[in-house]
Amino acid sequence: MFKNGQSLNFLYFLLIGILLFLFFYLMVKLFPVYKAVFSLLWHVSAPFLISCLIAYLLYPIVQIIHQYRIPKGVAILIIYLLFFGLTAYFIYRIYPMVVVQVRDLNEQFPQLMNMYEKTIYQMYEYTSFLPENVHDKFDQLLMRIENALDRLLERLMNGFTKVFDFIILLTVIPVLVFYFLKDYDKIKAVGKRLIPVKYRTTASQIWHAIDENLGNYIRGQFIVCAFVGLTSFIVFKFLLQLEFALILAILMAITNLIPYFGPIIGAVPAVAIGFTVSGKLVIFVILSVFAIQLVESNLLSPYIVGKSINIHPAAIIFALLLGGQLFGVIGMVIAVPLMTILKVIVKHLLIWKEYYSKSKQPKDSAPS
Repeated sequence: MFKNGQSLNFLYFLLIGILLFLFFYLMVKLFPVYKAVFSLLWHVSAPFLISCLIAYLLYPIVQIIHQYRIPKGVAILIIYLLFFGLTAYFIYRIYPMVVVQVRDLNEQFPQLMNMYEKTIYQMYEYTSFLPENVHDKFDQLLMRIENALDRLLERLMNGFTKVFDFIILLTVIPVLVFYFLKDYDKIKAVGKRLIPVKYRTTASQIWHAIDENLGNYIRGQFIVCAFVGLTSFIVFKFLLQLEFALILAILMAITNLIPYFGPIIGAVPAVAIGFTVSGKLVIFVILSVFAIQLVESNLLSPYIVGKSINIHPAAIIFALLLGGQLFGVIGMVIAVPLMTILKVIVKHLLIWKEYYSKSKQPKDSAPS
């Protein structure tokens, strides 16, 4: 059925697939054991990872400024001051508003729950003709949704109360980003020296492919998410006059990082808030979210993000489900970038393997 070479390749990929499956299975099963270790590593490495990402995104701008005969140190200082100055200003202006809206949401939560219970009671009256089993399933679904919302609100409140950690990030990250930008070429040179000489060409090709695909994707996604957040805030605040417009807009922007599922996840809180006011407002909220996503998916993303990742939608959905199952929302956010990196690495390794196998063939076997 298979030739010898095809059989070996099939067995090789089958073995790799089984080992990967067992690895992820053990990771899921042993998660409570190493959760504390990973939590400690994350808190220590988070400032460095965030700083690396910011430096990676800002360095092309530094290079563009440097092309106009501006010294690289001055270019870094200009970008540094502009980026972190604007970021600090927005945090200074927005963070108090977010805290106030979270506090107001917490104070109005009992009232919102009463309106929610009345609405559910009315739905029971309207659906009284349905069988009892349908009501039982409906109760189970509501309980799951309520528990999920409780956990989400608890995480949000805990996140806003960790002011000390937030202050540490604000003070450490700017310093790290400055040094990463300043020594960007030196860091690349050190990384290059760590790679054996015979693999440097392949490693350089892989890095440039990852940079081209992933860099365009990340930068484009930030621009698109900023548009979604700003547009959502304007629509919710000034057109629909929806309460907690800023928090809802921030959630819309963050969840928009998740392909396919993100807009739905981000729209749920806005629909829920509108549901406590009137059914008419819910319709307007849904139409507004749909219009924003229509503009984002048909006009902005094709031109800003483009087809930089070039991965089949089925594979992206699989990566999102796997990332969500392993690491929750964060896993869904990083699933596509990690899959892009993995795709580029596997593609170049297969090309390298094919080239290496051809170079090992006897010369007399080549066609004359």
